[in-house]
Amino acid sequence: MERSRNKIHDLTMILIYDSLTYIHMNHEFDVEKLISNLLDQPYTEVDWIIKETVIKALLNKDTIIAAIEDHLTKWKFERINRLAQAIMIQAAAQYRFVEQIDRSIVISNAVQLAKKYLDDGDYKLINAVLDKAL
Repeated sequence: MERSRNKIHDLTMILIYDSLTYIHMNHEFDVEKLISNLLDQPYTEVDWIIKETVIKALLNKDTIIAAIEDHLTKWKFERINRLAQAIMIQAAAQYRFVEQIDRSIVISNAVQLAKKYLDDGDYKLINAVLDKAL
């Protein structure tokens, strides 16, 4: 199934958010099954970019969080809204481990997700942190 770039960003962010929630609750989960269930299609038929981004984000989660946390002023990553965490992890994973995309485009995509899903003004934190961390 062909998906728009915006839909792909939405889905990968949701999958990373769901994964972070399972991790936070100390529940084991199967990433392939999570992806397959959300997209309602066999894992083998899911867009490669979705699979690659989610898996690379989870494999490199600690490295990504450390890089982001270095640029948080008076905050710990764990205290940030989990949806904002997912957006930042997705952006960092996509930029560092998945695609050769211009940094400003990755940040712009993250800001658009933040504007769509988070409270007013939260996008400013994401923009500032990613601008320094990427």
